[in-house]
Amino acid sequence: MLELRPGCECCDKDLSPESDEALICSFECTFCIDCATNVLSGKCPNCGGELVARPRRPAIKLADNPPSTKRVFNPACGQQDRG
Repeated sequence: MLELRPGCECCDKDLSPESDEALICSFECTFCIDCATNVLSGKCPNCGGELVARPRRPAIKLADNPPSTKRVFNPACGQQDRG
């Protein structure tokens, strides 16, 4: 089950479980659409994988399957060599 991480790893913007601005890689690294597009050029700086739209969990399922509260934040993400 997806963790639905609460924020962008690059800029720390809040990304609610129902956000249509959240993108993830296959390892669930999570970024806002702004950072994914303008800073990371659509590639995860951690694994090099593509960033795709994160599925939204139906609200009725969130009570029994809550999103993660663990934030991952790396303010240097846009400065890393993404070779």
